[in-house]
Amino acid sequence: MNVKQNSGLAALTAVMLLCGCGRTQTAHAAATVAVQPAQDANVIQFVKNPDAAPAFQLNDLEGKPLSLDEARGKIVLLNFWATWCGPCRAEIPDLVDLQKRYADKLEIIALATDEDDADEVRRFVLKSGINYRVAMISDEVRLAYGGIAALPTSFVIDTQGRVVQKHVGLNDPTIYELEVKAMLGEPVDAKVEYFEDNGQIFLKNAERATELPGVDFSKLDAKQKSVALRRMNAESCDCGCKLTLAQCRINDSGCRVSLALTSKVVSRIAHSGGARATTKPATSEQQR
Repeated sequence: MNVKQNSGLAALTAVMLLCGCGRTQTAHAAATVAVQPAQDANVIQFVKNPDAAPAFQLNDLEGKPLSLDEARGKIVLLNFWATWCGPCRAEIPDLVDLQKRYADKLEIIALATDEDDADEVRRFVLKSGINYRVAMISDEVRLAYGGIAALPTSFVIDTQGRVVQKHVGLNDPTIYELEVKAMLGEPVDAKVEYFEDNGQIFLKNAERATELPGVDFSKLDAKQKSVALRRMNAESCDCGCKLTLAQCRINDSGCRVSLALTSKVVSRIAHSGGARATTKPATSEQQR
């Protein structure tokens, strides 16, 4: 999560984030969310040079066509959720309120994930008073957005259809509103910063990363570190995630398998003096 709040709010947000649901088809045994340390001032972070949001064509629960093109010109909050996910249910009232207050400028789209019964989802939506559009996710959409390892996961999309932020887990509701206001050019009580997407938003960009969660490169010089990173972006993790080692470290910093394998890569290169890396092409799924 790339939003920094004052120390009290950051602590609360950290607890809430850890309540995210990790039970998805492509998730590891337990999805782990990395929480950034508290900062002294409110800061909103957006991606610098953001990628376009993957397009999709679905039908909502009423059978009407649903796509991102229909929302072009509005800010979109693309929310991956499930009826069985406690944190997902907890954030619904805040999303309903946000959609109500920014109806002409914001489009919330909720994609039901790991749900088999559309009628059950429809009943839940009616009972919950959801006022934004809901559709059942497809495998194609899920893969296009990186597999979705934990719920809720929300992508913030600007008026030009570009993904500028990604949130995993239950958020303080003021975070979304601050981001919406900032993108609309309205005054906000926060500083806006920009960051490069090195896999935090789309795992396909993991090859840009110069650091990986939990990986100690201190024993390597600059050339050796470059070799190690190339190998970690070429070799697959054995935990069953179908990701490269680099992608797995970014996607699940608690994965012991990728941590052990990346440590071995570092150790081999440190002792070999940085022998030339061998690479193998990543699968199409790893490039997501």
